[in-house]
Amino acid sequence: MADKSQSGTLENDEFVLFYKMLTQREDVLKVFQEYSDGQKLSQSNLEDFLREEQLEGGDIQLHAKQLIECYEPSDKGRMNAMTFDGFLMYLGSAEGSIFNPQRRGIFQDMTQPLCHYFISSSHNTYLMEDQLRGQSSVEGYIRALNRGCRCVEVDCWDGANGEPIVYHGHTFTSKILFKDVVSAVGNYAFKVSQYPVILSIENHCSVEQQRVMAHHLNHILGDRLLKTILDGKTPIRLPSPEKSKQRLSKELSDCVVYCKSVHFTSFKHSRIHSKFYEVASFTESKARKHLREAGAEFVHHNSRQLSRVYPSGFRTDSSNFNPQEMWNAGCQIVALNFQTAGEGMDVNDGLFSQNGCCGYVLKPSFMREADIRFDPEMPQKRDDYHPVVLTIQVISGQQLPKVNIKEDSIVDPLVRVEVHGVPMDQAKQETRYIENNGFNPMWYDTLHFTIHTPELAMVRFVVEDYDKTSKNDFVGQYTLPLSCMQQGTFKNAERISFFFKLCLHSNQQDGEEDRTS
Repeated sequence: MADKSQSGTLENDEFVLFYKMLTQREDVLKVFQEYSDGQKLSQSNLEDFLREEQLEGGDIQLHAKQLIECYEPSDKGRMNAMTFDGFLMYLGSAEGSIFNPQRRGIFQDMTQPLCHYFISSSHNTYLMEDQLRGQSSVEGYIRALNRGCRCVEVDCWDGANGEPIVYHGHTFTSKILFKDVVSAVGNYAFKVSQYPVILSIENHCSVEQQRVMAHHLNHILGDRLLKTILDGKTPIRLPSPEKSKQRLSKELSDCVVYCKSVHFTSFKHSRIHSKFYEVASFTESKARKHLREAGAEFVHHNSRQLSRVYPSGFRTDSSNFNPQEMWNAGCQIVALNFQTAGEGMDVNDGLFSQNGCCGYVLKPSFMREADIRFDPEMPQKRDDYHPVVLTIQVISGQQLPKVNIKEDSIVDPLVRVEVHGVPMDQAKQETRYIENNGFNPMWYDTLHFTIHTPELAMVRFVVEDYDKTSKNDFVGQYTLPLSCMQQGTFKNAERISFFFKLCLHSNQQDGEEDRTS
């Protein structure tokens, strides 16, 4: 159609025509025409769009002017209006993203005790594959640290020639040198985040090789290794992630100075006897049992001390549990197999995509204060209980990839929206599927969710290729905290490239006025 000259090639204007045909957006054009004169959006028109569709407040006049100056490609248009091309560029930019740009960088208080943060954490970090025969590699540490992980695990055993080794003991996983792990941690610990790294060591070494471990830690890390109590003062609580005036790393020494591993007896025993610097570890099944039987006590325990949760030993395939249920209890160090993609890592990546991807996310205030008893099983008992209604209209998708290797394969896409949070908030809804259209499917389907604890809720968007006779094929996903979502129309869920309309408002309770949140 674009080859007007019928030469078999696209020349000059023909290529421009081809590009416009390829990127034509009927969904965006529909909104553009609604607010414009058909040719351009005046600044006043754009202000109306920002106010009515994007639900923006503040100085809308200034923001509209800035958007025109930033995204309008035409010099003439930049005077006081935005053409369709500029409108399309704006909606596809970071400002048009579902993720609130104000929550991209570090915006949280970073001066609170470590136990007040969720900490991005890895399990058996050295493994690249399964738990029985998988390859061990320092690359596992490099990848985890480059994803903002702030707690990595090292299983240490006696090795040949007096050199400690790292591997999954009593299995057929390959072995790497402890000193190589320490070097990798030293080189990559602060490439992505300036905040402390906790080195969780499972030590099976003899006294002689423990001395070698200490030598490597001191020799390789040098003054980046924290060896003494901060400021030389007797500590009364865990330190915060913030050491802005000191060039110190906390790889292993957090576990020695501030994170002494102890056996967990009971919440009552911990309340009476435990010290603030002690940390207890739980398998996922034990943590789940405590959460089920004494959820409020678990949350209260974690307002004072660190807890670490790790995958069950039965997960020999390196699969993951969903970390959300452990965050619901306030557990800070929820260790996952970073090498295994799937729902668990999607939710983990989503939580830690905020706050500068620094690996630390401040817990909600009701999980940090000792005089509050928050029970994730009964969130409606909170004094400040305010559920919200999340309304999402899934509008369209663009250029979704084929997932079947057959040459003539075309996807039948559907979008599933999942809410991960406290048990009352766990929910899934999906659109209808669009038959044989992965290029520009359009749904205009609306989904509604009531969310009782919005501070803990994660929202996951999944695109699948519908199949009548077998399991749907995965196409893509995007996950982020509810608290980081922008309201409005045409919010781009980045990695899977579809647009939707989002509205969030308080659910009317006890005669209160309905209001925008």
